[in-house]
Amino acid sequence: MWRQWGKSTVRIHHKSSPSALFSFKDVQELCTDEPPQPTASAPNKKASIFHRVRVANSLLRSWSTRSPTHPPTEEPETHEPESSPNVVAVPDQSGNDPLAATQSAPLISIPGAEKRIVVYFTSLRVVRSTFEDCRSARSILRGFRVSIDERDLSMDSGFLTELQQILGGQSQSKLSLPRVFIGGRYVGGAEEIRQLHEAGELKKLVEGLPAAEPGVCDMCGGYRFVLCEECSGSHKLFTEKSGFKSCTACNENGLIRCPSCYCAPL
Repeated sequence: MWRQWGKSTVRIHHKSSPSALFSFKDVQELCTDEPPQPTASAPNKKASIFHRVRVANSLLRSWSTRSPTHPPTEEPETHEPESSPNVVAVPDQSGNDPLAATQSAPLISIPGAEKRIVVYFTSLRVVRSTFEDCRSARSILRGFRVSIDERDLSMDSGFLTELQQILGGQSQSKLSLPRVFIGGRYVGGAEEIRQLHEAGELKKLVEGLPAAEPGVCDMCGGYRFVLCEECSGSHKLFTEKSGFKSCTACNENGLIRCPSCYCAPL
């Protein structure tokens, strides 16, 4: 009933190699400490690690004890206004000078005009802004009903030469109109007159000046000029000896100042 004992033909393969098998004899060898093998790079690695730790600690200490620093703040530069070379600062002795705040030109005074207002302007409409400034300044000054000597540069070129001499030989290209003199003292142009009038200071300047006559002049109609009687406005005279020659009694336009509302030249 039972098979005879015999050798099996099936072979059993062991996964582990014979060298992996050990006995109790090897336990003692396993418990003994194996002497460390000296390596050349171990001391260097330990030294480098400790060096890094020391450096890191020193940096942390220095950062913790250092006071917080703020970036320097740049202070804004203050630019002082440059003074114009043509402006002369005139100290005010009385402290009540209405022109101190608006004076933008050298102090200029003209003799013989202490009791009147002198206005240099133009009635030409070639430059609209200049014409509007002249009309605005004259309108403000006429509102005070004081005597005004209006000098139109378009009617007589002699006024241009006269104004250039008063302002120190200023060239025609840099000359702006109008130019206002009150009581013989230079006040400014249209902008200065407007500022003084809005501040109420212009009224103080014209106080004491003679009042203007009511109405307009019967002889010139308010134009301040009439035709020359010698040349009848042609600015030419004819003689038998020399022929035609220029009239010396009038200007280049054949006009003379109105003798009724005439003001003496400065």
